[in-house]
Amino acid sequence: MWIFSGIVQSVAVTLLNLRTLPGRLAASTVAVVGMAGVVGVLVSVLSIAEGIRATMANTGSPDSAIVLRTGSDAEMTSILMREDIDAIKDAPEIARRPGVGALASAELFVVVDLVKASTGTTANAPLRGVEPAAFAVRDFRMIKGRRFEPGRNEVIVGRAASAEYRGLDVGAELKLGQNRWRVVGIFDAGGTVPDSELWCDAGVLAPLYRRSNSRQAVYVRLTSPEAYTAFKDRLTTDPRVKLKVMREQEYYAGQSQMLSGTIETIGGIIGVLMGIGALFVAIITMYSAVASRTREIATLRALGFRGGPVVISVLVESMMLALVGGAVGAAVAYFAFNGYEAATMNWQNMSSIGFAFRVTPALLVLGVGWALVLGLLGGIFPAIRAMRMPIVTALREL
Repeated sequence: MWIFSGIVQSVAVTLLNLRTLPGRLAASTVAVVGMAGVVGVLVSVLSIAEGIRATMANTGSPDSAIVLRTGSDAEMTSILMREDIDAIKDAPEIARRPGVGALASAELFVVVDLVKASTGTTANAPLRGVEPAAFAVRDFRMIKGRRFEPGRNEVIVGRAASAEYRGLDVGAELKLGQNRWRVVGIFDAGGTVPDSELWCDAGVLAPLYRRSNSRQAVYVRLTSPEAYTAFKDRLTTDPRVKLKVMREQEYYAGQSQMLSGTIETIGGIIGVLMGIGALFVAIITMYSAVASRTREIATLRALGFRGGPVVISVLVESMMLALVGGAVGAAVAYFAFNGYEAATMNWQNMSSIGFAFRVTPALLVLGVGWALVLGLLGGIFPAIRAMRMPIVTALREL
């Protein structure tokens, strides 16, 4: 019976608290805005990591693979000689197409200086030398201009790169290395890593960087996803070569771990530091609420209301304010940043990578959950003070 009575008292006191909120609108608004700021910043920062992870994890398909030199973790540290490339392209697990041959592209990856459109400063941009088969290995489409012609100083530009750097419109000329290049097309790779790259003919690029016949990686399209195991076993057990084989999706997902992990750590630190500030705001707000309702709480206690319902009412009010603030902050983060395109440094190859902020449902739940935790912590001490307040002393207060 006493449990039912406690529930009824808790509901009654809580509803009474909420009815008095308009009289404490200024203090309540400060608490809501503080929580909204915490959640908005936290979700926005973490959405960067989600965007980078999605960009890299979505690169490639189940039937595509990348081959590097044994011991290499990235293209920048890999060197493949002609005999390595020949052994790779001869593998029967690689798909073939009339007029193209083996769907395998031996590629070079270098970093060049370009001017960022947003700041006017120079930044590292990825320039990739590819073979004609690359257009059949990768999933992409030309959205402006045409593909480069083999043997010419021509480049095509990913959609994200064209927006990130100056002077990458179709028809523009660039000075890369010792040569001048003409931009002849812009392509869309569906929001994946190639969108941040510039592509040219590997045969033209190699002599500029004294690579002769060597390449750094071979990207291949297999006959089926199931052919990967046989392809990998064939190359890693071949005594003539020392090669490392990975699915393309696995390769880029691994590259994203360090970058996204660093951003998540920074986001967590920011969330905690801002949360501490919001926690103090919540505590002060709820202490003010308790102080303004001192005689009201004492009257309820004198009428027979127990201390437990008073504690619950204060905690519910604090968490309600936190919930509203968290929801506002999450909504602002979603509508302001979800899908917003930006670029950052990929520390694996020291070049820029374009990505889109990705505010996921999980991040929204995390942000609102963090606000509720802060609201709960912010209401505990004021609630205890309200419960322990002597009835006679409280009734004498103005």
